[in-house]
Amino acid sequence: MHTMWKGTISFGLVNIPVKLHTATENKDIKLRQLHKECESPIKYEKVCPVCEKEVGQDDIVRAFEYAKNKFVKLSDEELKELKEENSDKSVEIVDFVKLEEIDPIYFEKSYYLSPNEGGSKAYVLLRQALEDTGKIGIAKIMIRSKEQLAVIRVYQNTLLMETIHYPDEVRSVGDVQNVPEEGETVKKELDTAKMLIDQLTTEFDPTKYTDEYRNALLELIEARKNADEVTTAKEKKAPDNVTNLMDALEASLQKANKGQKKTTKKKTTASKKSKSTKKVKKEA
Repeated sequence: MHTMWKGTISFGLVNIPVKLHTATENKDIKLRQLHKECESPIKYEKVCPVCEKEVGQDDIVRAFEYAKNKFVKLSDEELKELKEENSDKSVEIVDFVKLEEIDPIYFEKSYYLSPNEGGSKAYVLLRQALEDTGKIGIAKIMIRSKEQLAVIRVYQNTLLMETIHYPDEVRSVGDVQNVPEEGETVKKELDTAKMLIDQLTTEFDPTKYTDEYRNALLELIEARKNADEVTTAKEKKAPDNVTNLMDALEASLQKANKGQKKTTKKKTTASKKSKSTKKVKKEA
């Protein structure tokens, strides 16, 4: 399993060298967009809407838009300095709480934690302590330039770290419109709803749930492949060096001709001026 981060977990005076691994993966089927006419993949370019030209990475600066079309520019050096100040490779557990005290709305992404060299004994110690007390650790960690709040708990004999949202990242339910206030319900309807819930209640088994749309889409794609209903994108035509050379020669020739005409014109003008001057002198 790919290691995406190395550091330590610390609680009190205990430090545990660990490695971080992504525990989940997104299995969405990514579809490409093709040009309908030539069936080639569409290329997305970074274009300035004002200059109307493509810009390279060296021509781009980062900025924060604090109001409509009002920006505060931030240099790469400033961002790097801030990142270095807060990129201590450690997960500091600051509190221990019960898992049921955290609403699922706060949970974001899961990571497996494995012991790094010399960390097995302390790893087992923390795992056993969490299991015996029924608690989870609340910690902070820096991941990809963002300080994350996280919980550390035991999952199938492995320490699991789950990043969670900060309170100001969870939107207020008060902003949700048209939510009805508490009202009276018909007893018969409520009893029927409860009965239905009881009938459908079971133990949670994640293996019984599948992404039916994704499976159907994969089957469709595989059927098209087997039926040889496929498209091969046309390769971009390689530049013709001979043509380019001829174009360059013709352009150079035209440029030379223009320069020659200008020089001839200047000489003719100068000659006329000289003759005119001589004529004036003779008359004098």
